Parts: sequence; C-alpha cells; structure tokens
Amino acid sequence: MNPRQLVLFALKDLETGSYTDMVIDRLLTKFELSAIDRNLFTELVNGIVRRKRTLDAIIDRLAKQPAHRQPPDLRQLLRLGLYQLRYLDRIPDSAAVNTTVDLAKANGLIGLAGVVNGILRQYIRLQAERSEVLDLPTNPIERLGILHSFPDWLVAQWLTELGELETEQLCQAFNRPPSIDLRINSFPIDTDLLAYGSKSDRIQAQRTKLIELFQATNIEAVPIPDVPQGLRFVGNVGAIDRLPGYREGWWTIQDSSAQLVTHLLDPQPNEVIIDACAAPGGKTTHIAELMGNTGKVLALDKTASRLKKLQQNLDRLQLSNIQVLTGDSCGFSELTNTADRVLLDAPCSGLGTLHRRADARWQKTPAQIHELAQLQAQLLANTATWVKPGGVLVYATCTVCSIENEDVILPFLKTHPDWQIELPPADSPLASFVSDPGWIKVWLHRQQMDGFFMVKLRRQLLSSNSNNS
Repeated sequence: MNPRQLVLFALKDLETGSYTDMVIDRLLTKFELSAIDRNLFTELVNGIVRRKRTLDAIIDRLAKQPAHRQPPDLRQLLRLGLYQLRYLDRIPDSAAVNTTVDLAKANGLIGLAGVVNGILRQYIRLQAERSEVLDLPTNPIERLGILHSFPDWLVAQWLTELGELETEQLCQAFNRPPSIDLRINSFPIDTDLLAYGSKSDRIQAQRTKLIELFQATNIEAVPIPDVPQGLRFVGNVGAIDRLPGYREGWWTIQDSSAQLVTHLLDPQPNEVIIDACAAPGGKTTHIAELMGNTGKVLALDKTASRLKKLQQNLDRLQLSNIQVLTGDSCGFSELTNTADRVLLDAPCSGLGTLHRRADARWQKTPAQIHELAQLQAQLLANTATWVKPGGVLVYATCTVCSIENEDVILPFLKTHPDWQIELPPADSPLASFVSDPGWIKVWLHRQQMDGFFMVKLRRQLLSSNSNNS
C-alpha cells in the first residue's frame, strides 16, 4: 500500500469527525506497511491535521478558490502536497509534487491534476524567491493563529496570560513532536536494590541500571532535572513494551509533569489515599510505589473499560495495595472523612497536551471549557468531603486554561474556609515550580513538560469546640 494513498484515506475519514489517533490505528492495523512507511504515514496524517489552518491559508493565497470552497478531495490533496513542501525537508520538492499529482490521477481527479501541479509549483517558486507565501494580518491573534495553526479563541487566551512573545513560543512548542518520559519504579522489584537503605538511593541505583541497560541496546535516556524518578528518551526508541525493564515492571511511561503531581501529594506509608479519577492509572501506581506498596489506595473511575489498563499496570508493576472501584466521583458518600490524602486529577480540556493529540486544538470550544469547569467545581466540592480533618487534597489538570484551574480553586477556598493552599517544602523538587499564591502551573515552552496545573490544599484540624461534620 502506498503510504500517501493511505494518508488520503485517513483524511477522508477525518472529514466525518473521527478521532485522528483512532483512524491511524485502524488503518495501520488493516494495511501492512514497512516501518519507514508507517512513520511517514503517521507523520503526514498528524501533521496535516495539526497544520490545516496554515495549509488552508496557503491554498487561499495560491488557488483561484479559497480552501473551504474547493472540492474536499482536492483540498486534501493540496494539504498533503503543501505539508510536505513546507514542513518535511527530507522529502525532495519534486517527489512531493509528483506523488501528489499521481494521487490526483489515481483517485479520479485526473482533470484537476494540472491544478494540483500548478499550485504546488507556484509555492516552490515563491519559496525560492524567499517570499512569505502566507498573507499574514497584523492582528496578533489572527497572525499567530494562521502562522502556527491554532483557533483564534485559544491564541487569545494565551496572549492574555503570556503576552505575544511567549504565546508564539508556546505555539511553536505545541507543534513539535512530544517527548517520551518514563518513571522509575521506586518500589524495589529488583532484589539487588534492597541493599540500598533510602528510597532516594534506590531510585538513583535503579536509574543508573536502566541507563546502562538502554545503552546496551543503543537507546539513550537522560535524567530530567527536578523530577526524581524521571528519565527522558532521546530519539526514536521503537516499541515501548520491548525495551529493557518494561515487562519486569522497573519503569512505566509517564510525562514529567504528571510525575510531579504525585510528589506534590506526597503519599506516606500506611496511609489511606483516594485517587478520584484514576484511569488509566499512571498516578495511581505512582502513589502506591511511593507508599512502598503499604497502606491502601482506592482507585475510582466511572468508566470500567478504562480501568482495565490500570489493572494491567498493577500486575506488571507488582503492586498489591490498590483497590479498584467503578463509579462516579460525584457520589461515594460512604467515603466521607476516610482519606488521609485525595488526588483529584479532574477531567479537563487537555489544553496543556496539544502536542500529543493533533486534533485536540480543533475539537474544544469555549462553551465546552465552561461546562468542564462546572464539573470540576462539583468534583472538587465532593471529593473534599472524603478528606479527614488535617488531611490533604491535590487538585490537578493537564490544561493551562485558567477557567479550569485558578477559577475553580479560588471560589472553592472562599466557600470552604477550613481549607487553604499549602506550599511544598523548600527542599522539595517542586519548590522551583511554585508561583504565587502557591499553585504550580507548568508550561511546555518553559519547562519542556506537558502543560499542567496542580495545587495542594490542606483541610484544617477541627478545633476542640467545633462540631464534627
């Protein structure tokens, strides 16, 4: 199968509203491609979806009809050819043009093959003259939105919080390939590591051992500053489940900022901890590891199918202190005042991880953000009742949208005077991330980690003259 023909199949499917990752997986399962062609197919589909606003702006400039008035198949062919010309240096211009023209002929568009050829060659001529093909407006919202391919409403949010320079840096970061981070299992599965007394010494020994194992298979992994259990792969690593130590449970895939959430929670041995929205379980297993496989972790999620992945990870990581429960975290009244710590990794827009899902930027709307914020506030109010007096709740999201973060926390604190923000200790790896008034907001372009928000809240102990609730 020609990988570019498969790209055209995928783009047609995506016109119906399908998710990009699901379409890619389905077609790669159905059609056999070489490793090189699989990578090309995946890069082209994700890239065209990600950059479609920019590509359509180029079509608007070069074609007689704007992109939205082009026949759908012609529009997709032009996007395919232009993406290769603009963003894939390793593909010669002649190959990008010729393969796209051939696709037009092979897909019943022989009469439009000349149009495809003409537009693509016009782009090449303008590039050779060092002319900017895009006709960019001076308005920073529209300029950045067209140049980097984001919806205007999203760019406007970032401009308000970051200013123009950092917003452009963030746009550029979201368009780069995501890194792959792993989390070292701090619970000593390897009996050789039991000789190390402290947890930090064991983690250091495990890190050294893993780096050596990876090097033996020509894979490079490097430590991540301020992330005690983190390593980051450098370059392509192939199939994750075939890498040294994965099946043995010595490590698991988890982005650095997600690891920081559990360190902010700071679970202790023999505690009762609830992970309120647990699936697929990355933070749940991290909690259990930091507890040394002691105490009890209740992992809740309303979607049973998503909890299957959690159960698989429990088995691989050899963790036995986790109890999995299916249900809505807006319920569970029987959990009132039972937990030493609660993690609420709330359902969110995912706007801090746009580099990981090509279509996410096009699927969210401001109205959806406000609906999510209402759900997040409801979940926060309910899960807070599960915490014992003196206990801790960590609220976290993988979005950098203030409506879902600061605007959820501040009203909660106003209506719950027995709760307050607690800073991480000065010697914590999180100390350098804290901003006023005590929450942590990770930005991809600043810290080179997924965008995340997290805050640690402490419930005050009841005074002697207070009534128990």
